[in-house]
Amino acid sequence: MVLTTIGVLVPAHDGRHDVDPAAGGRVGDEAWRASPAEAADALARFVDGVVARDVGTLVDLAPPQDRPAEALLAGIAANARSLDLRAVGARHVDQVGTVGADGAWTGTVELTWRVGALDPSPSRAEVAVRFVPAGDGLAIGGFGPDGAAADGRLPLWLRDELAVARARDVLVMVASDRPQARAEARAVARRVVRGIGVVERVLPGRTGPVVVEVPGSAADLEEALGARPGTYAGTAAVTAAPGTSVDDDAPVHVFVNPEVTSMLGRAGAQAVMSHELVHLVTDAARTPVEPWLLEGFADHVALRAVLPDRTTLGRLLAEVRRDGAPRALPTAADFDAPGGALQASYEAAWLACRIIAERRGEQALVEVYDGAARGVPVERALARAGLPLAELAAAWRGELTALAR
Repeated sequence: MVLTTIGVLVPAHDGRHDVDPAAGGRVGDEAWRASPAEAADALARFVDGVVARDVGTLVDLAPPQDRPAEALLAGIAANARSLDLRAVGARHVDQVGTVGADGAWTGTVELTWRVGALDPSPSRAEVAVRFVPAGDGLAIGGFGPDGAAADGRLPLWLRDELAVARARDVLVMVASDRPQARAEARAVARRVVRGIGVVERVLPGRTGPVVVEVPGSAADLEEALGARPGTYAGTAAVTAAPGTSVDDDAPVHVFVNPEVTSMLGRAGAQAVMSHELVHLVTDAARTPVEPWLLEGFADHVALRAVLPDRTTLGRLLAEVRRDGAPRALPTAADFDAPGGALQASYEAAWLACRIIAERRGEQALVEVYDGAARGVPVERALARAGLPLAELAAAWRGELTALAR
């Protein structure tokens, strides 16, 4: 029998655990039933263990003789320490699917967490939790994607023990199944520090705390963000909220796709990180800026010392030689294109922003971007800078044509 349950609140710090009094488990010869009260009790113990960074409390939540679950929960205790997790809470929301013949079932749990003092507020996400009968209550057998929760997210710190590196106001977490994960975490942290310097040269005084997550694969990245499979298969990195909150102070992290960045050289990986840091400091994840300006501006800051030669504009120039110069700057649809077409769109956007900086000055480009971020139509922002959109487009097409010869 499947029970639909209401949410059960599990506070993070005050020690009170208010639970639904409904009974669960097996009654006589009846089939197993899901018990929201027992789920709430298990979640309360889980929260207590994470808040206390107590390996014993968390490992005791594993089903008997389930070594993988014990290792997972021990790793979560280590993550709670290394990430300085705060504001941790868990609330059972609903049952997913049916109860198994062994009494195991999956529940959707609303989870909150905050990465130390670096996140401005807690992240919030619905996560699938597998509950398994154990003694007089329930054990925790694992977390998503089994019986996917509402948004299908699986935060990286719930996967396994992480390799963590820190610098001033910087934290990098890398999945431990990555080869040489600790060395990679340190390398990414150095990349962030260098990227902050790159951003500061154009946007002084805007940088702040940075949290970077490096999952083990593109698929793990998609699960961390609750995205459909294949969404980020060709994306090197993305700046996004680790949870579902849309509040103005909701945390935003940089997520790295190791399957793409591992194929880049040192300079390419640095450019990717600097690009994402521009998005982070300009709050691009919540800012409605036209894609060509959003991406072109980030690339301009990241690549401002790189000349627009045949290497930098290779994909775009190949298209121009084949089809002629585009008639208009890239649209949102162009940034949804796959493979080389997407790369050409980034190159086109970067060249447009470079032209603005060359003709009107870099500060004018910053003012165009900031105006668009405040909601000023990009045509008006460009006109204020003294470079109307039609003039920019004509100069952009002319430079592409000349470079393609």
